[in-house]
This record gives sequence, structure tokens and C-alpha cells, in this order.
Amino acid sequence: MKDWKPTANLKALRLRADLYALVRRFFAERGVLEVETPVLSCAGNTDPNIESFALRFDGPRAAGEATRWLRTSPEFPLKRLLAAGVGDCYELGRVFRNGEAGKRHNPEFTMLEWYRVGMDHHQLMDEVSELLKAALTLAGRRATVRDTSFRQLYQDKFGFDPMLAAEDELRSPLQVYGIDPAGLTRDDWLDLLMTHLIQPTIPANRIVLVYDYPASQCALAKVRAGDPPLAERFEVFLGPLEVANGYHELNDAAEQRRRFEADLDRRRARNAATPALDERLLASLPKLPECAGVALGVDRLLMALMATEKISDVLAFPFERA
Repeated sequence: MKDWKPTANLKALRLRADLYALVRRFFAERGVLEVETPVLSCAGNTDPNIESFALRFDGPRAAGEATRWLRTSPEFPLKRLLAAGVGDCYELGRVFRNGEAGKRHNPEFTMLEWYRVGMDHHQLMDEVSELLKAALTLAGRRATVRDTSFRQLYQDKFGFDPMLAAEDELRSPLQVYGIDPAGLTRDDWLDLLMTHLIQPTIPANRIVLVYDYPASQCALAKVRAGDPPLAERFEVFLGPLEVANGYHELNDAAEQRRRFEADLDRRRARNAATPALDERLLASLPKLPECAGVALGVDRLLMALMATEKISDVLAFPFERA
């Protein structure tokens, strides 16, 4: 076989090692504890847009459920640690998503996820920005920072209010792409506007923090009452690459169960797998302190640091060579 060699060069491998060391220093200086949580779980991710890998455990039944899911994020066990009183914590490790392979995606990748007790999403956005600026110094680079609400970002770019505009208005700027509208929702069109028309225009030396998303895109974030209500979540872009996604974390178990069940209903409608709900997470949520959390894609960050559009350039061995 001729494809035994790594796709990342030595410079990329060293940059990854330097970034890991920087991350650990960054959090040690702030008193944030590094922890390690399970890669395999009896519960999978219910998000209709994320597919988990399922495995079968053939050991003693007393050990637990035979069907296990490779984690798509360490979020659920990290929140259980927070609920148990661990305090500020982070994990740097591998996660897995089925079906995600391509120029910018690898089915297994590295995620940095951390939680800060007593912070809201705006305070955590500031810390993410500090970490990204520190990471950029590893590549001898600097960046300016812009923070903007989701609403203002779309108003500035397209001249309409994304919370109130008719779906035809959302679709209009995308006509040139000839996108088949079958099955697409309002949130899908908003996402396509972001990926096709907003992200590509962000300069490589710009960090953009976008906050307060439509309530329909709340995931595991708190929703703030208002007209319209807003999800207290944020996304972070370094140049055209999305690198992080964070929340002012929901700690209402009944509401979280309702969202999980709604996810499963959408998955059933698509004939997708329906993982078991994480009952341990739900049991812990009443004890979850007020906090904010964020997941950062380390490979995406390395791509931005190296100014490459290919994830294979920052991986020793991507999926096709694993």
C-alpha cells in the first residue's frame, strides 16, 4: 500500500502539540480542572443533525446496556461532574460523528469543551476570544475581534430581520445556488445564509462572536423570554471557519426532557436511529449550577492557524488512512 504516510507534515504535528500545551497552561492559570470522561455511553446524542456511532458490548450483562454509543461530545458527563460539585472543568479529547467526512470533516476529531460556573454566555465568549488570540500567537498571527447578535449580523448583511422575515425573504439571496427547497425549514435557510454568504466573507484575521440565536435553535441553552424569545447561545468564527459553539446552560430537567423527546420525534420522522435518553444527565440537571459551556473544534482551529481548508493537513492519519 502507498498511503501509509501521514497527511500532516511535521510542522502541523508540532503545532498541535504546542496548542495542547497552551490549552493546558491557559486553564491551569485560571484554576480550571482537566478531567476525563467516558468515550462510550449507554445514551447517544438525540440531535437530529448529528449521527452517533453505535457499538455492541458482549461482556457480562451486569456491566450494563449492551448497546453503547461513541460520544459526539463530552457534554453530558461533564455536566454530571458539575452537578456533583467539581466546579470549573474542561476535557480535551476525541469525539466521533458518523457520516461526517469530507474536506473539513473527519468522523473522529478532537474537541476541547469547558464549563465555567457563575458565567453567562457573554462572559464565556470573552474567554474563548482570549484563548483564540493566545493560540494565534503560536502561528505568529493576530486578529481583531467583533461580537454581534445573530439578529444584527443578518440585518447588516441582508437588510432584513432574521427573526421576523418571511421565508421567501430568507431564500431570496440564495437563489443563485439553485438549492432544492424540499424539506428545508426556516432554520435551514438561516443556516444556509450563514454558511454560503456570511462565513466566506469573514477575513482570516478576524474573530467573530455571534450571540443570542433564534429560540428554535436553542439545543441545550437557556431561552430568554422576550419578543421574540432568544436562545442564550453563541458561535465563534475564526476567519470563515466556525470553531466553537457555546451555551448559557439549561438546568431545567423537565424542559430538557421535552427537547430531547422533540428531537426523537424528528429522528423518527426521518427513519433515523433513536438513541436512549441520557437519564443520568436528566437526573443531575436540578443540581447543575448556573454556568456557561463551550465546545471548540481543535482541528478546525488548527486549520485556521495553518490557513488551510483541508482537515487532512492537520491530522496525522485522516479516516481514509486510519
